[in-house]
Amino acid sequence: MTLTRRDVLKAGAAAASMSVLPSLHAMAKKGGRLRIGTSGANTSDSWDGRTHSDLYMQMVGHGCVFDCMTEVTADGSLVGELAESWSASADAKVWNFKLRQGVTFHNGKSFGADDVIESLQLHVAEGAKSAAKPIVASINDMKKVSDHEIQFTLGKGNADFPFLLSDYHLLIYPAGQTAEAIAQGIGTGLYQVVSFDPGVRFVGKRRADHYKGDAAGHFDEVEIIAINDASARMNALMTGQVDAVSRVDFKTEPLIRANPAVEIFEVTGNQHFSFPMLSKTPPYDDINVRQAIKHSFKRQELVDKILQGHGAVANDHPIGPANQYYAADLPQTTYDPDKAKSLLAKSGISSLDIDLSASDAAFPGAVDAALLFQASAKPAGINVNVVQEAADGYWSNVWLKKPFCACFWSGRATEDWMFSTTYEAGVPWNDTQWDHPKFQELLYQGRAELDSEKRRKIYYDMQEILNLEGGVVIPVYANWVDASSTKLMNSGTIGNVWAMDNARLVERWWFA
Repeated sequence: MTLTRRDVLKAGAAAASMSVLPSLHAMAKKGGRLRIGTSGANTSDSWDGRTHSDLYMQMVGHGCVFDCMTEVTADGSLVGELAESWSASADAKVWNFKLRQGVTFHNGKSFGADDVIESLQLHVAEGAKSAAKPIVASINDMKKVSDHEIQFTLGKGNADFPFLLSDYHLLIYPAGQTAEAIAQGIGTGLYQVVSFDPGVRFVGKRRADHYKGDAAGHFDEVEIIAINDASARMNALMTGQVDAVSRVDFKTEPLIRANPAVEIFEVTGNQHFSFPMLSKTPPYDDINVRQAIKHSFKRQELVDKILQGHGAVANDHPIGPANQYYAADLPQTTYDPDKAKSLLAKSGISSLDIDLSASDAAFPGAVDAALLFQASAKPAGINVNVVQEAADGYWSNVWLKKPFCACFWSGRATEDWMFSTTYEAGVPWNDTQWDHPKFQELLYQGRAELDSEKRRKIYYDMQEILNLEGGVVIPVYANWVDASSTKLMNSGTIGNVWAMDNARLVERWWFA
């Protein structure tokens, strides 16, 4: 079944037990060494989940070495991972989670409530810079009911709370040994660390006594290689050096499709490419300038030339077609250089000179997308200097620091999760520094509102505010387009929350 937010609330009456994974995996072939080439790696990568920001550490973190409390399956259902079941009060403010028993960390320590509490508290520790801080900060109290039961009391009701505990930042570490676990990679996941060279390579071996049994983790060993260069990544797949790769390079897609030994797997989700502006930094602190820039993008051109048709035009807000409350009928921002000129004139500007930082580390084709914007913005009197940044360190040195840059977001399973991750005032990943009082008011209303139609209206209004006043250009939704050897098999349903089957290909796929 697919568990909606309403279903999650209903679980409060009967503490519905959540299975771990579909039983169809029981017939999967066991064994072999899986080799994956993926983008999104940095030499600064570590086992500290608070710092994880791209696909590489998602895959080796919550997709390999560690577990979270809950998991979004390939079909979008919510199931328990380290949590076995949960129930909620009528106002969704108090949540009781029962934890799995018999689970051990890779160093032999037994898993229990103390581990969950200490791991979550990391995200609100003094000085912590975690994208999951808003999730944990919403919890007023974490009470250990027993060794395998925790009660969470939220500041305000949140129907999405069990979904939020699947966030890939919220890795569970052994209590009292957190520093050691972050240094060495000690989790409860299906694969134990053999070696880890940050930004280069990870090797893990299957835990024979894992609590998921034979339902998941079908490879004996897994090797995940950092290949940030798109061409090199595609070449590694086509020459058989790896069994699967992330983020297909659309320039070489015809060659990939012509190779009988490999195949492309594509899913539509909420991934979107964006160009955030630091809205408190001139000239982006002027709403007319922000709107002028939005009207200077040829969105369909980006879909056609950058995505090669693997996506759709977006409308300057992060809620995608896979979300429940997507505002499909919101008036579309169009390419209109004359309107852009008039908007600049309102601010007394006849010609605008700006820098746009870009790297293909942001998303495949980001530099080319920036150059297309450079050309389309010129008739509006906007002169764009494209700054090609280094791929390594892009997320630590450019994003959140340069006033205007290229970025991508995977999207989130719920509207509140997406909005609170990057548009709530003061959160670490607010990459526009945008703080809109009405938007913030609606954010808190929507989070606590249990009536579905009222939530729909709230989230529609929030999408509209971002479209008209926000500090980000979101021109396109991008499909997840990855590729693998034909030797690999899966259940037939591929997750669309993140790339590479929700970043859990390692535990869900097997060799034919």
